[in-house]
Amino acid sequence: MRLVIATCSVDYDGRLTAHLPSATRLLLVKADGSVLVHSDGGSYKPLNWMSPPCTLTIAVDDSGVGTWTVVNKAGEKLTITLDEVHHDSAHDLGVDPGLVKDGVEAHLQKLLAEQITTLGEGWRLVRREYPTAIGPVDIMARDADGLAVAIEIKRRGEIDGVEQLTRYLELLNRDPLLAPVRGIFAAQEIKPQARVLAEDRGIECLVLDYHALRGVDDSEHRLF
Repeated sequence: MRLVIATCSVDYDGRLTAHLPSATRLLLVKADGSVLVHSDGGSYKPLNWMSPPCTLTIAVDDSGVGTWTVVNKAGEKLTITLDEVHHDSAHDLGVDPGLVKDGVEAHLQKLLAEQITTLGEGWRLVRREYPTAIGPVDIMARDADGLAVAIEIKRRGEIDGVEQLTRYLELLNRDPLLAPVRGIFAAQEIKPQARVLAEDRGIECLVLDYHALRGVDDSEHRLF
């Protein structure tokens, strides 16, 4: 990544035209070819930018004024005129592993599958990502009586999730080796409308305590 702090003006010519008068700004040139113009404000959002694929051409005139011309495949052009450069450095950031979110559905699924007996004594896991013709059910289990239970897991339980589980149950209950299959809609938070719809369709709702599943919180010894 190249970081340039410069007094510059910026002109954009494309679907519309825009102009940034001369001021001190941060210019970022990323390894993927994108060019971003930032001010010392506005949080994460750049004032202007050009996304890849694009080409960057740099020229310097006799007076020392530099001009960056960035053109993308659609013919849009970003022209950055550098009156004075205060800082110019390049850094190899390496391969970024990406953002790892905590408490997302995959984590909840894994934790509940590993602790399936939290749903009741005698429960057993059949399979995670149980396949159906319209997509995999998050968890397929058997309860203490040996009956099949399809569990759909969401971080936030909304009506769409109930509809999704309903479709799974309709398919699964056509299989004589599985039927009858009941459903559990599990989430860290379940919206009231989703709960009403689920219960109307005979689907049990289960609120998951992520921290308790991870073993970092003991709900039995809380004061509140």
